[in-house]
Amino acid sequence: MLSTMKPAMQADIESLNSATNFGYLMAVFLWIYGFMSPISGIIADRFNRKRIIVGSLFVWSAITFAMGYATTFDQLYWLRAGMGVSEALYIPAALSLIADYHDDKTRSLAIGIHMTGLYMGQALGGFGATIAASYSWQSAFTSFGLIGIVYSVVLILFLREKPSVASTVTDSAEPTKLKVSALASVLKSLTVLLSNISFWVILFYFAVPSLPGWGVKNWLPTLFSQNLQIEMSLAGPLSTITIAASSFMGVILGGILSDKWVQKNIRGRIYTSAIGLSLTIPALMLIGFGDSMFHMVGAVFFFGFGYGMFDANNMPILCQFVEAKYRATAYGLMNMTGVFAGAFITNMLGKSTDAGSLGKDFALMSVVIVFALALQLTVLQPKNSIHYK
Repeated sequence: MLSTMKPAMQADIESLNSATNFGYLMAVFLWIYGFMSPISGIIADRFNRKRIIVGSLFVWSAITFAMGYATTFDQLYWLRAGMGVSEALYIPAALSLIADYHDDKTRSLAIGIHMTGLYMGQALGGFGATIAASYSWQSAFTSFGLIGIVYSVVLILFLREKPSVASTVTDSAEPTKLKVSALASVLKSLTVLLSNISFWVILFYFAVPSLPGWGVKNWLPTLFSQNLQIEMSLAGPLSTITIAASSFMGVILGGILSDKWVQKNIRGRIYTSAIGLSLTIPALMLIGFGDSMFHMVGAVFFFGFGYGMFDANNMPILCQFVEAKYRATAYGLMNMTGVFAGAFITNMLGKSTDAGSLGKDFALMSVVIVFALALQLTVLQPKNSIHYK
């Protein structure tokens, strides 16, 4: 939403007229989000995930509401930093809870359906520019913030926790012993994960596609506006709805295909993810150099569809290599690497925009995807004997 309302906000906050500064504003969220992700995963493996999810949504929505009252770059900057903390707490808790409720027959589809909610939010965020043009950018922030606050109350009533092995610590234990036990548990989790070669490969292949993933999320509306020479009030909804709709289809198809394929071939999830990644390679080239509505929308559709297939299978693939009690921590570390990659590319593309080379740098991101794809297919070898349900 923030990226689509850039022109409207620039009129009130002069510092945002620099694309580099705008890149800093987008990136601070990612740096904080990244640093907090492993901590959030450790927390989610040990405490009530329902409370974490509801609290994260409430704080995130309250910060969104408060952004409608920001009048300076510094205020926006620190609010974005706070949003990074709240959002980091959500993903590891949510995905580990879903993974616990589903086995191999439905896990990818369940994760995919959850991801459609994120894509729907991204699409609705595209209308931020439309609301800003009709009313004000402040109204867009306050409206979406209020909706999130109300929804957090709904989750309190209907979301249910599923107790996990990692969270069963007796309240009667002595405080000192409890602290030592908790520290030992954290160290053991990190040792188990970081001594797993496959986990390092997963970290890399998750981080590399995050470069274009976050680049598209933060800079695609700007690229649409520049390449097609259209107003941001049109470029915002057009770009975000296209990417969200195609990603929606990708996660559903990728989830169904993966769940069926893995019943016949233990590498079915990896192959499904690889098919999705392969679609993003030519798509990024066309996104970068497309100069017509047909080329841009078509390229974004294929990127979103492929990225959706990839996105739906990250946690399910992780489940093939990591035990249930370590999954939130593992996904927190994965999220950290992906978000750090996103922070790097967000800053870089801000400078590219000022230099007039945004399209070219978008296209160049396709090169690194090839290396991630090759590593994924050659190294990741789940075994039938592993019973990580």
